[in-house]
Amino acid sequence: MNLKVFIADDHKMFRDGLKAQLGNVNGIAIVGEASNGHDAVRIAQELMPDVVVLDIAMPLLNGIEATRQIRKSLPESKVIVLSMHADHIYVKEAIKAGAHGYLLKEESFEQLVEAVKTIMNGKIYLSKSLEDSMLEDFVRQIRAGELDRTADPLTDRERQILQLIAEGNTSREIADVLNISASTIDTHRKHIMDKLSIHTTAGLVKYAIKHGIVS
Repeated sequence: MNLKVFIADDHKMFRDGLKAQLGNVNGIAIVGEASNGHDAVRIAQELMPDVVVLDIAMPLLNGIEATRQIRKSLPESKVIVLSMHADHIYVKEAIKAGAHGYLLKEESFEQLVEAVKTIMNGKIYLSKSLEDSMLEDFVRQIRAGELDRTADPLTDRERQILQLIAEGNTSREIADVLNISASTIDTHRKHIMDKLSIHTTAGLVKYAIKHGIVS
């Protein structure tokens, strides 16, 4: 029985390349694709793939938030996050969101196949270039007492709205994307600001960048 793989990336050429290569691997079937995080969650919920391969930087809903929502609704599906970012904050947030693998886009296609096999065996896969540096960073944080033990104060919806705000969308534009009223968006914006103790849009953008919500 073929492993059902779903691909989400906002660059069509990259998606087509992944489909062509993965589709030629024995035992893998490409069952669908999406060009943004919002559609990735919706379509994945319909198709229920075994593995979701998605880009970390997608419009409407970034890969970390898409991972969190996919894992919540499809706990049996495995997720591999693809990224150009080697910054540890992105890796940590992806794993916290439920990703089973984090692969840098500079890696070879063979490593993606290895990542798929690894996560299907119940293990976490990180790009080889990240493993040593992540371990060193983890040890440093333990020694310095810097490990973050606080819970994320924002809900899934608030994180999505924060991303859309940081991407420069107005309340009306966000409302159109999410099919809710602009006044509801304004209410969410106020709650986000209150929870984060941030009271300017510029401050929200800085927070979103710092926490890997936008690139």
